[in-house]
Amino acid sequence: MWDSGAPGLGLRATPTGKPSFVFQGLFKGKTLRMTIGSPSAWSIPDAQVKARELQRQIDEGRDPRAVKGELTAADAAKRESEKVDALSFCDAWIRYIAERRPYWSARHFDDHQAMMQAGGQSRERRRGISTVPGPLASLSHLRLSGLDGPTVEAWATREAKIRPARVRLGLRLLKAFLRWAHAEPDLKGRVDPTAASAKKTREAAGKAGAKNDCLQRDQLPVWFAHVRAIQNPVIAAYLQCLLLTGARREELAALKWEDLDFQWRGVDIRDKIAGRRSVPLTPFVSQLLAQLPRANEWVFSAARFVAPVGGAPGHWINTSASGHISEPSIAHRKACKAAGLGGLTLHGLRRSFASLCEWLDIPGGISAQIQGHAPQGTREQNYIRRPLDLLRVHHEKIEAWILSEAQVQFDPKVDASNKETKPGTAA
Repeated sequence: MWDSGAPGLGLRATPTGKPSFVFQGLFKGKTLRMTIGSPSAWSIPDAQVKARELQRQIDEGRDPRAVKGELTAADAAKRESEKVDALSFCDAWIRYIAERRPYWSARHFDDHQAMMQAGGQSRERRRGISTVPGPLASLSHLRLSGLDGPTVEAWATREAKIRPARVRLGLRLLKAFLRWAHAEPDLKGRVDPTAASAKKTREAAGKAGAKNDCLQRDQLPVWFAHVRAIQNPVIAAYLQCLLLTGARREELAALKWEDLDFQWRGVDIRDKIAGRRSVPLTPFVSQLLAQLPRANEWVFSAARFVAPVGGAPGHWINTSASGHISEPSIAHRKACKAAGLGGLTLHGLRRSFASLCEWLDIPGGISAQIQGHAPQGTREQNYIRRPLDLLRVHHEKIEAWILSEAQVQFDPKVDASNKETKPGTAA
């Protein structure tokens, strides 16, 4: 049925469909028909107004179908823009860590998670005590476009009074996030990449002081005595290996049995700088590792042996999500407190290795390469290539001197590769 008032307006019904208002006109000599909508949604006066608008577009030489497509695209772009404008800092942060996680270490990913945690959850190790919100959690509700310099400065000033070290870490992570957001096509222009770089913000967070926790030569006997007395043999071996290899705590904890070569006396370590590095497997460390139970793929496993019950065989069960030890600091702090060495951290053992090497006539590049430090200077970077055998000569000398000063007795001629361990002694 055609409307007598509005040219081109009709009410059309198909045998199988519902009735709808349609518009029909002549555009460039060809018939054009468009659906306006259902009579349940459009009144007759509204349909007449729409029909006159479509006819007016034809009279102006414009195709109503193209105009409709342009409006639809514009509406979609407008809605997308409004959606991005309303994007919160927390949502953008989640998107950021999801995209960048494949390029990060597990520790770096955990730092990003902890920065934005809401808090209020029960602690696993300390019952009755809830977790506190992460340093960046107070900014999570802000729109991304509202994360400007003054806001970040006020946040740093407030949080630095409570936890300055975490604020400094948060600032570093926030700077990287803002650079990423500024490079994203849909976020560019909606974020200030320099919001966390202002001088006042850095001053509010303060500067980190130099760490001085380090074992002295005359402290070696008491430290070894108390660490070797730790009931958990895996943690005791782990702490001694930290000192004798100078490795980072995470890379040593993630050591697998397949990374050890007892025959050729080498260790393949996953290095955060170079990806992987090979270091010598010194005699004492070799004996320590050979005595550990092979509960799973990890050398320093967090597994507990369940003794046989009835007719069921004994088996290992993991006590951590990763399968390897995750928090040996507790046992180390207790041992250090008993030894009168309070304040010595796990990273302090890495610092101790470098410092104790100064007592020996060891080239600085040797100990740096063993520890996985990046080569310093043009000569180290481009000309010095030390094979594992050369590192072994110096590393064994370092180990022997440390053990001698610590008054630890062992027979370096014992073949550790043939030793077998019995179950029931792991963490």
